[in-house]
Amino acid sequence: MATVLIDKLLQAAVKQNASDIHIVVGQPPVFRLHGRMRRLETKVLEPDDAMALMKSIAPERCQRELQERGGSDFGFAFGELARFRVSIFKQRGNVSMVLRQIPNDKLTPEQLGLNDAVLAMVQRPRGLVLVTGPTGSGKSTTLASLINFLNETHDHHIITIEDPIEFYHDHKKSTVNQREVGVDVPTFSEAIRRALRQDPDVILVGELRDLETMQAAISAAETGHVVFGTLHTNSAQGTVNRIIDAFPGNLQDQIRTQLSTALIGVVAQALLPKIGGGRIAVYEVLVVTPGIANLIRENKTFRINSAIQTGAKFGMQLMDDALFNVWRDGKCTVEDVLNKSHRPDDLAKRIVNAKRGIDTGPEVDDEEGGGH
Repeated sequence: MATVLIDKLLQAAVKQNASDIHIVVGQPPVFRLHGRMRRLETKVLEPDDAMALMKSIAPERCQRELQERGGSDFGFAFGELARFRVSIFKQRGNVSMVLRQIPNDKLTPEQLGLNDAVLAMVQRPRGLVLVTGPTGSGKSTTLASLINFLNETHDHHIITIEDPIEFYHDHKKSTVNQREVGVDVPTFSEAIRRALRQDPDVILVGELRDLETMQAAISAAETGHVVFGTLHTNSAQGTVNRIIDAFPGNLQDQIRTQLSTALIGVVAQALLPKIGGGRIAVYEVLVVTPGIANLIRENKTFRINSAIQTGAKFGMQLMDDALFNVWRDGKCTVEDVLNKSHRPDDLAKRIVNAKRGIDTGPEVDDEEGGGH
């Protein structure tokens, strides 16, 4: 019974392009469509239904982890149609599941709206490129697109370290090894250390989740590799601060120096509903110029935002300017852009002025601490 049901659900999700499927006892399955939650018109799930659905897709090791630790994550392929990243967990003693759809076709950087500055960053011979943003802002999609771009255009050895593996990459011009944390290797930091002996050109670190992983990623970037990483920060300035703050005080000066030489750039992103359906990604882009490297080294990160603002010729852009542009181009509503804004009051003023026909441009403010 359950396998039939799960297949029907997955098929419907792929067909309707749902980003997530929620299986929770006490209500029918729920799809997230273009950011909104929609209940399906089917029967309410009983505890046995949720358990059977979970057992029909979860590997043994994840079922054990669910029993022992109350939750587990894994990825699986639904035939040729799509992959799903699944989180199973317990709540009120019952099993719940959330399945995130990972489409098989990777979008090109152009389709995602990434500018040439970002493509130039990832083609540098070494350094750290960070893609940041809250959960569900499309970081995995952006990274998959950039890895695929390199795979199609460069003869590299690319190693990805993920938890779990999301997009599958075939060998095109590059050779791609994808290692899953918990299956192929115990931890992110261990995988990075090992990767350095595996002759990589590019290393993708799914998540810089602890000090050890950050340290390993920065060292790998310094030693002549391109390292991609992600963090759950909202702004470029906030990202630099978050990394430095993760280290104990006595190491912070050293990390500032290392980061100022290793960091190539930061792409902070947000995902907004588009007028007329679908979603659109907007990006804050920081390109680390010698001037910005100095700010990082000298502990003047509060000046990064104004440096981004004056760095348009290098392809830099602040999130609020990107948000203003999608509003001005009629792609997103005022409510949605203000919702993602780092400084909503300033952006609201700017939009009001623009409606009156006076675009004052963004206000530069040096002392502003970036949004966390």
